[in-house]
This record gives sequence, C-alpha cells and structure tokens, in this order.
Amino acid sequence: MSLYFILLLVSGGVPLLLSFDKRLQFFKQWKYLFPSILIIALIYLLFDINLTNSGAWGFNSRYLSGIEFFKLPLEEYCFFFVIPYASIFLHETITEYFPKLKLNKKSSTLILIAFIILSLSIALLNIHKSYTFYIFLKTSVALTLALILKSEVIRSYFITFLIILIPFMLVNGILTGSFIENEVVWYNDNENLGSRIFTIPIEDFAYAFSMILLNLLMIEQLKKLY
Repeated sequence: MSLYFILLLVSGGVPLLLSFDKRLQFFKQWKYLFPSILIIALIYLLFDINLTNSGAWGFNSRYLSGIEFFKLPLEEYCFFFVIPYASIFLHETITEYFPKLKLNKKSSTLILIAFIILSLSIALLNIHKSYTFYIFLKTSVALTLALILKSEVIRSYFITFLIILIPFMLVNGILTGSFIENEVVWYNDNENLGSRIFTIPIEDFAYAFSMILLNLLMIEQLKKLY
C-alpha cells in the first residue's frame, strides 16, 4: 500500500466511522454531500491534469501505487473525494457543537470583499505563473460566489477553516516532503510564488480553502432545493 494511499485512508477513515454519531448524524447529509464532492472534484481534476501535463507539479512514483489515468496517480483522484469529506465533516462537527462560533454578517462581508480583492490581485499579478494564477483566480471566484449568494456558511467557515488547517498541514506537509526523505508531490517553483510554510507552498492553503468552500456553497444551495 502506497504512502499517499495510507494518508488518505487515515484522513477519511476516522470521519467516515464517526459519521454515524448519534448527535451529529453526518450520514444524513450524504444526499447533498456526495453530489457536491463529485461535481467539484471533476472541476478540480480537469485543472489538475492540465497542471500536471504542463509541468507545474508532479508525483514521486516511490510513494504511489503505480496506477495512473491521464498522468495522474489513482491516489490523486481519491484525494478530491477523501479530503473534502473529512474537511466538511470537521466543519459540521464544529458548527454542531459550537453553533455560536461564527462571525457577524458585517465582519464576514468585509472579510469576503477584502479576500476577493487580495486573491484577484495576486492572480492578475502572476498570470505568468500557472499554479499561482489558477489557484488565486479560483479562490476569488469561490469568495465572489459566497458574496453573491449571501452565504451563511461562510460566517462559520472563516473560523472552522483555521481548525481544518491543523490536519491539513500534517497531511499536506508529509505530501510535500515533511518527515519523509523525498516529497510525494513536487512543485515547479517557476510556476508558483516560491513561498512555503514549512514544506507547503503558500498556494496550497488557498487551494484547500477554495475547494472546501465551493463544496460548502453547493451543499448550502442543494439544501435549499430539497
């Protein structure tokens, strides 16, 4: 079993088992969660394949199963299903047990607008860096959608994401070379800002933020329909 797959198994296994907790009953959200994860995963995978083919990043076969589709390892496909599930589970757990842990509407809106301007500015100033441009443009789109939709979930997500960052930094840290001899995922620094927190490129934080946010926004809209 590959290291990448073991990380995914641990990341997703615990939230899956706890999905049947009597108070949280997270499994009841599967009818909204799974369609959202699938749609967002397909969008991200299309860009993932393009970035891999363009050489913006790549994968170390030493830590992989060897099964590939369109030059992406099987583990990378699983990533877009396991990590959103685990992250949304953590978000929902926090909001269930701490319902008052959220920003007021005015503060949330101001932060939204500030982050939209910041992420869009970074994207436009780095059009020549494919990974930076792609990630921060997508982040600005996700934030703009939250503003247009007048999302309620964003008020708590600004806080819960800070907690989600704890397991994210552990898993992504290992993937990018922390605690192991070589990185599982390597990055071409010509296509990003070249700034890292430990071994994690700064863009990865925006990557995670936007991916989870888009899932939460879609789930929020699906709940309104059904």
